[in-house]
Amino acid sequence: MGERKKQARVLRIFRKIHRTTGALLFIFFFFISVTGLLLGWKKNTNGIILPKSQEGTSTELVDWLSVDSLHTIACNALHTSVSPDLSLELDRIDIRKDKSMVKFVFVEQYYEVQLDGATGNVLSIGQRKSDFLENVHDGSILDRYWGTNGAIKLVYTSVMGISLLMFTITGFWLWYGPKRMRKTSKGSPKVLSKKSTVNAIF
Repeated sequence: MGERKKQARVLRIFRKIHRTTGALLFIFFFFISVTGLLLGWKKNTNGIILPKSQEGTSTELVDWLSVDSLHTIACNALHTSVSPDLSLELDRIDIRKDKSMVKFVFVEQYYEVQLDGATGNVLSIGQRKSDFLENVHDGSILDRYWGTNGAIKLVYTSVMGISLLMFTITGFWLWYGPKRMRKTSKGSPKVLSKKSTVNAIF
């Protein structure tokens, strides 16, 4: 009976941890699950979440324009086609040799400009909603707006990672614990009543 009480106490503790974790972090789990689902589908949304990668004319790097020239073309295209007020701060340059194309990804509003590496022709201009979703997913959206250089992302991912691990462990035990208690109950010897003992003696 002592073992059963011990198991029941552990089960109550795990249930409390599971319930508290779920209640306190519900909104964060919601955002993580929704953004994770959308990111999984980003390449299958017909360019809605992530602009399709276009193809240029030559895969030979010797035929390509210099990165500096392509950068100038991309900046001019962004200001001409979208808005002259947009910042030209770059997030990254993505060179796709197999597609003969270069992507210039800008920080402000997640815009990207795709250029033909050889001719410099503008292949596509669009917003990378997937980058915004990634920033929400890992919490770096706050670092981006507050300029905290990754500190919030580090704390956020640590807290959510540990919480998800606890949620998984306690969830498993809430399923397995009652099964174990039933097995313990079935395996424990039954105490004979006084009447049964008397009948056994006679």
